[in-house]
Amino acid sequence: MKKHHKFLFFFHRYIHRRTSKPYTSAAHRAVPISFPSSPASSTGLRELDLLHAGELAPTPRLYHSIIAACAQFKNLAGARAIHAHLSRSCLAGDAFLLNSLIHMYCKCGAVSDARHVFDKMPSRDVVSWTYLIAGYAQNYMPAEAIGLLPDMLRARFRPNGFTFTSLLKATGACGGCSIGEQMHALAVKYNWDEDVYVGSALLDMYARCEQMDMAIMVFDRLVSKNEVSWNALIAGFARKADGETTLMKFAEMQRNGFGATHFTYSSMFSAFARIGALEQGRWVHAHLIKSGQKLTAFVGNTMLGMYAKSGSMVDARKVFDRMDKRDLVTWNTMLTALAQYGLGKEAVAHFEEIRKCGIQLNQITFLSVLTACSHGGLVKEGKHYFDMMKDYNVQPEIDHYVSFVDLLGRAGLLKEALIFVFKMPMEPTAAVWGALLGACRMHKNAKMGQYAADHVFELDPDDTGPPVLLYNIYASTGKWNDAARVRKMMKATGVKKEPACSWVQIENSVHMFVADDDTHPKSGDIYRMWEEINMRIKKAGYVPNTAHVLLHINEQERETKLKYHSEKIALAFALINMPAGASIRIMKNIRICGDCHSAFKYVSKVFKREIVVRDTNRFHHFSEGSCSCGDYW
Repeated sequence: MKKHHKFLFFFHRYIHRRTSKPYTSAAHRAVPISFPSSPASSTGLRELDLLHAGELAPTPRLYHSIIAACAQFKNLAGARAIHAHLSRSCLAGDAFLLNSLIHMYCKCGAVSDARHVFDKMPSRDVVSWTYLIAGYAQNYMPAEAIGLLPDMLRARFRPNGFTFTSLLKATGACGGCSIGEQMHALAVKYNWDEDVYVGSALLDMYARCEQMDMAIMVFDRLVSKNEVSWNALIAGFARKADGETTLMKFAEMQRNGFGATHFTYSSMFSAFARIGALEQGRWVHAHLIKSGQKLTAFVGNTMLGMYAKSGSMVDARKVFDRMDKRDLVTWNTMLTALAQYGLGKEAVAHFEEIRKCGIQLNQITFLSVLTACSHGGLVKEGKHYFDMMKDYNVQPEIDHYVSFVDLLGRAGLLKEALIFVFKMPMEPTAAVWGALLGACRMHKNAKMGQYAADHVFELDPDDTGPPVLLYNIYASTGKWNDAARVRKMMKATGVKKEPACSWVQIENSVHMFVADDDTHPKSGDIYRMWEEINMRIKKAGYVPNTAHVLLHINEQERETKLKYHSEKIALAFALINMPAGASIRIMKNIRICGDCHSAFKYVSKVFKREIVVRDTNRFHHFSEGSCSCGDYW
């Protein structure tokens, strides 16, 4: 029998002995459980059939062994069979076995069945309450888990460490800081707050509620710490995308004699993925290799995502190819990366490979391939895959409709996109109209753009993006009066355009720039470098596209404005400070400017550099005068 099954049995027995006579020695005899090799069995559980036939005596230990096996293998049909058999036996009211049934149903994901058992129990103990609370928490029903606590307290049961751990997990999932503070106070009242497991759950709860100061306070007060508490703290900083502190705590964990686990590495890779910290990610990857730990799908998936989001598809592909076992998350992560890089044909080939493997596709798989088709201009393929969803019993969600509108809109099929919106089986959201508005901006269709913008304003008046897009449409088509009207509306409603900024990492420092930035200590060198870049790429054929300056100024002023966009300043700084031939990776908080996109292609050719730009929508990989997006973005 598995160790945790033995623990559960003896834990139940300890609780049970407080209210009933101990079991006889015969009841404690070990009984191995086996599943039938042929379908001849009537229940699917050989021991249960032997009970039916009267060849085995019904004992608590035997019933518990069958229940534990059903829980381990998540055999819901077997669970219901043993429940039915037990309810007709002389042990139907045994509190120990009824608690085991609750645990079994929760493990099988049938929490409603567990609740039915709980509600029908003649008497309950703290284990009954704890198992049901844990079942709700583990099955993503946090509100139901927390809702049981008042009833448990009214029934005069004191929560124990297991109860608090589950309750705090549920509280963290709800993200309610006020509830979390009340739960913390209750843990203090019952003297569980300094327990290492409850303390770890407490700091994880605060971290999920974005209260890192409280999480650190709880961590510091723990008398003894373990891998769980360290991992909870590291995961908290990782979720905040605080890569520097995450790395610092990782090193501190090692110094205190705690080895990194798969959870640790996964949190580290997630943190670096959020900020695109490639070099730090590589360092942690090397640390994982040196530790001798096997690359599991759990860690491999986050590592793959880290490399993809940090601008290194080469490393992402290597991780994917070297993984022994790939699950659906692995395939989806790689598919998403290909979509974000604008590698539409490669993404389609990858999608077909997933289908050949026989893996059950889900909503994320189809969303990723639709995004890839949208970014790659593959309209025919996108339509085919959207229709294919019903073949896999995948119900399109709103994100799929947004992606399909984006697919049609990017291809210039604006009328078809609008008809599609009207025919949607659900009410179009602001995101759907926003996708259409973005396409109108791309193709300079002011009339339909105004129509789409009106719907976005009505559905999501707080979104600052649509007014800016509408202004850009009017400005790019020379309709300055309409542009001024939109600008006036933005001023009246307090809408401000998000200032563009770009940043680049040099060794362990991140350097951030805005347009016309002169605050950097080396700004003089940066501007001189860009003048040299500008001169050399113009000789190679670059012509500034002043249409991307959406201001009512003369041509010379427009060209001057183009020179000092934030991504160009970041590029000049990187060329000064990075060794010859090194790849340059730049992050930007909004969509890359069209003129900058053109200039970067020439820079990659003239200076023989690979340049990766990650903006809010996708990656652009510039090399030898071309971009991975094929100028379709």
